[in-house]
Amino acid sequence: MIIGLAVVLAMLVAVVVDASAAYLQRQGLDTVADGAALSGADLGATGQETYTTGVPEEELRLTPEAVRDAVRAYLAATGAYAHYPGLTFDVAVDANEHRVLVEVRAPIDLPLTVPGAPGRASIGATGSAVVAVDRP
Repeated sequence: MIIGLAVVLAMLVAVVVDASAAYLQRQGLDTVADGAALSGADLGATGQETYTTGVPEEELRLTPEAVRDAVRAYLAATGAYAHYPGLTFDVAVDANEHRVLVEVRAPIDLPLTVPGAPGRASIGATGSAVVAVDRP
């Protein structure tokens, strides 16, 4: 009975440690996703056309290519690719609402494994930002 209880206790410790590692990585990815969305919205809406034609009177245009490039540059500049090996991202642009949605995903190596559970998992986070012209 003592051996069985020790096995159950060890599995419980492994589950708690793995859940804590996953939670901490998701918190870090939340920060990365929020920063990438803000950067994508800002740089995607104030691209080269803003410098050549000025800020438009009615609305800023978000182009998916410019947003994607801004997000990629942000992730490289902040070292996110090095900190989260295998990091991938997806960008969605809602031009009607001037909204940028960034989803990041990265594999996580779980510190401990429970027998029968996968040793490698993937975790993700989503960030969004809205950009619009403020007129007095």
